[in-house]
This record gives sequence, C-alpha cells and structure tokens, in this order.
Amino acid sequence: MENITMADVAKAAGVSKSTVSQYLNKRFEYMGEKTKLKIEEAIEKLGYQPNYLARSLKQKRTSMVGIIVANSIHYFSMEVIHAIEDFCQKHDLHAIVCNADDDPDKEKKYIEMLRAKQVDGLIIFPTGQNNDLYESMIRNGYPVVFMDRKVENLDVFSVLTDNEASTYQAIKQFIEKGHQNIAFAVQPLTISPRRDRLEGYKKALKDAGLQVDPNLIIESSLAEMKSKLEKLFSSEKKPTAFFAANDRIFLIVMEFLKEMGIKLGKDLEFVVFDNIPYAHLLESPLSFIIQPAAEMGEKAAELLFKQINKEEIEPVQLVLPSRMV
Repeated sequence: MENITMADVAKAAGVSKSTVSQYLNKRFEYMGEKTKLKIEEAIEKLGYQPNYLARSLKQKRTSMVGIIVANSIHYFSMEVIHAIEDFCQKHDLHAIVCNADDDPDKEKKYIEMLRAKQVDGLIIFPTGQNNDLYESMIRNGYPVVFMDRKVENLDVFSVLTDNEASTYQAIKQFIEKGHQNIAFAVQPLTISPRRDRLEGYKKALKDAGLQVDPNLIIESSLAEMKSKLEKLFSSEKKPTAFFAANDRIFLIVMEFLKEMGIKLGKDLEFVVFDNIPYAHLLESPLSFIIQPAAEMGEKAAELLFKQINKEEIEPVQLVLPSRMV
C-alpha cells in the first residue's frame, strides 16, 4: 500500500506542508474554516495517517500516559479509569491501561515497561510495596500521580477519599440506632484505604465509650472470608450491624447471609464502602458509602497534565469526600 505523506495532503488541499502541520497540531489561530475543511477532506480522501512516532521524536513527547490500576475487578477503579480516559481524549492524550492485580512485581514491570515506551506520565493505584521505584520517579521529576492509596514517607501528588472519616460516620450512625455488636470485615491491611477504614471503625466505637472487640473484626483473604463469617455468626455475640470494607467483601457476605437465611433490615443492618453498580435495584435495605470516582479520576488527570506541561505546582494530596447513600 502506498505511503501517504503530509506533502500529499498539502498538494491535494492546495496548501503548504506547514499549514497541514498546524492543522494536525490543532493550531487554528490563523486558519480559516475553508482551509480547515479542505485539509480535512484531503485527509479523508487520501486515508492519511499521521506519523505519531516522528511527531513524538520532534516534540520530545509521545502524547501517551499510563494508568496502572491495582485491580480492575473493582467497579470504582473502572469509573476512575473512564474519567481519566475522558480527560485524555479532550487533551489529545492516549491512555494505556494495565492491571497489576495487587501484585508489586507486576506493578514494577508495568512501570518499567511504560517508561521504556516513553509515556509522558503515569497514574498509579499503588501497591505500596515499590517505594524505591516511586521515589526514583519523583526524584527525577517524572510526572506521576498516585490514586486512591497513600504513598508513605514521600512528597507526592495523590488523589484520595476520606476513608477514615466516612467510616467513622457510618459506625456512629449504627451506634446512634442502638447497635453495639458491630462487625467489620476487611481484606489484609496491606494498603492505606483498608487501614484507614478500620481506624475509623475503631475510633467511632472508642468515642462512643464502647470496647473494640477483636472477635467482631474479620481481617481475611477473600478465599477464607466465608469460613470466618461462619465462625462469627455461630458465636454467642452475633452482630446486629455489619460493615463491609469493599465491594468484593460485600458480595461474599451477601451470599453467606442468603445461605444462612439472615434478613437485612430485620436481622442485620448493613453498610458497604464502595461503588456498587445497580445498587438502586436491590430490594434489601442497604447503605453504601459512595466514592467520588469520576471527580477523583478527573483531578488525577489534571494534576498529571500540569506536570507533563511543566507547570510550576507543588505536590499536593487531594482528599475528596465520599457520601452515604
């Protein structure tokens, strides 16, 4: 197939190569509508594809960014990615999405691979276990924003939600309704949202003058969650209220409650901290702590874009509030 060049487009449109270049780079300040239309028609007729590699070498930018998501199974993560991609499209950036599966080795490989491909910057849902690599990027001035999870002991750009405060308010509402046996289920405390949500739970109990009972706290892998639930609900001190720390725990607990014939709203009150699709269709009386996923994604993309464009901004930790529904 014949390689169509910018010169071919210029000739077909009856304009100079520099005018076609200005059109491709969206520099329309001194370009009339008639000229734009002629170039657009020539590009379409000839089937011209710009050489992005050559352009990136000239501009020293690839117009690509990487998104390394901790676990793409979470609906919240997909909402964030969607918002980032929307921002990228509006600003002529291309997003490459990688799923690290909460595996620090996989995360490290993706960071190294994307940087080798010379992406202009990264948005990372960090595993928290590659701090030397994070520090190296920051020290070298590489554009990076951390999403959803704190990076300890480093001055970084990050976008988070108020995990501790939102959990505190949910537990406080349980207590105000008269609940004292409040269960809390969380996966291993390897990342900051899980630790912060557990801290909010404990603080709400202590502030109400209630004991923190370790028997009501399930910290477990998903594989072992159901056996831990069986032990909890077979004990004398059964919970009357339950807090699930994310959507995956929520699904396991809901399946367990159905098997046991435990009725929500009658036998147990329930809150889950996560964005659940189609939650409004559920008949069970549930409460959800909804994270501002779209806003978080957009803010992260904005912070990355400013770094890529070398704007003078200091590292900032944005904490956006979640809301109870």
